[in-house]
Amino acid sequence: MKSPRKRSSARETAKPPADRAKQAALQTGQLAEFFVARWLTAQGWTVLHQRWHCLYGELDVVATQPDTLAFVEVKARSKGNWDENGLLSITPQKQAKLWQAAQLFLAEHPHLADLPCRFDIALLSCKPVRSSVKRSITPNGEVLRSDSQLSLPLMVEMGHPIVFNGYELTLRQYIVNAFSEI
Repeated sequence: MKSPRKRSSARETAKPPADRAKQAALQTGQLAEFFVARWLTAQGWTVLHQRWHCLYGELDVVATQPDTLAFVEVKARSKGNWDENGLLSITPQKQAKLWQAAQLFLAEHPHLADLPCRFDIALLSCKPVRSSVKRSITPNGEVLRSDSQLSLPLMVEMGHPIVFNGYELTLRQYIVNAFSEI
């Protein structure tokens, strides 16, 4: 005789609100990092890595120009945030972890170790857009391919919102050489 199986309701199998919020924040962060990498590419940078992980954490974007290597910390925040669009979250402790991660990165990539290095910060505002069709819209209102997550417009401009993959993203501030050695 088969043992009765308990049927799980949607309520029992649904993720708790904290898990959904964490997943949404992770997705938003990934979109923001992709957005910044695209913006850097449009500015003439070569993006070497996105989301480079090590013991000390993650380097969001690592990019180079012929004479500079930049480690870019990306912060995306919604309207009404408490930390000046993420700037206040770059504490001395966070800076120390970024320095340690950068040192490990350079140890693994010694051919880049002679380049002058800097830490930049990209601050973005982000909000979900209610739309059944996820699409990319340029600042001019031009709709780009709606069938791909990689359809971010080539021309990402500072201060101009872009609707991308269900979110409106705006690069609010890009701080060059945001902090030096601790």
